[in-house]
Amino acid sequence: MPFQPIEPRRLYRQIADQLRLLIQGGEFPVGARLPPERDLALKLGVSRPSVREALIALEVEGLVEVRMGSGIYVRSRVAADSVVAESPLETIRARRLIESELAAQAAELARPAQVAGLREALQAMQEEAAAGQVPIQGDRLFHLRIAEISGNSVLLRVVGELFDERHNPLSVKLGDYFENPASWQAAIGEHRRVVEAIAAGDAAGAREAMHHHLSRSHDRLTANWAPAADKVKP
Repeated sequence: MPFQPIEPRRLYRQIADQLRLLIQGGEFPVGARLPPERDLALKLGVSRPSVREALIALEVEGLVEVRMGSGIYVRSRVAADSVVAESPLETIRARRLIESELAAQAAELARPAQVAGLREALQAMQEEAAAGQVPIQGDRLFHLRIAEISGNSVLLRVVGELFDERHNPLSVKLGDYFENPASWQAAIGEHRRVVEAIAAGDAAGAREAMHHHLSRSHDRLTANWAPAADKVKP
């Protein structure tokens, strides 16, 4: 079965569906290495990040195995249930759009006690990271407290729901590969710049700082696969 172009509007699930059919049809036998992300993206007519999400979905299903620094190998021709989850990268892009404006608004509205609350959340992130933990609780609290400053309960709920998408199986697996102590320290520094802009009442600066943070988060999940020896988990 030849590759079929994927329309750009389609999500990673359609890419995963086509790759799954190719594997199950014998195009790629068990033990075979799939073409690199770049080549798959060209053959399918989609972006490399979309291909990566599809490959991660197939790994969660048990069809393929990611060998860091080596490639993606077919593990089985029988898949578990298909992964149905929001795209982690689309989620980050949605968060960037919404939360950049919320940060700007927070710079205009935040009272001293609310700024103190943001610093408290940042401190919680630092303490979690220092203890060797993924600082997810402090991170969630930080983003929710910025949303709270808006006084809009709908936006608060949306920010919470989007943040919690990081617990879906696709996001968790991506995090396993691309989040590490160094990336979290970088993220903590990015959060600190958001706080300082909000504390200074600098709406444009807060917007830019949040946009930069979520853009870097996106970039970290689309970095090149590192050799296995270079991978350090939190």
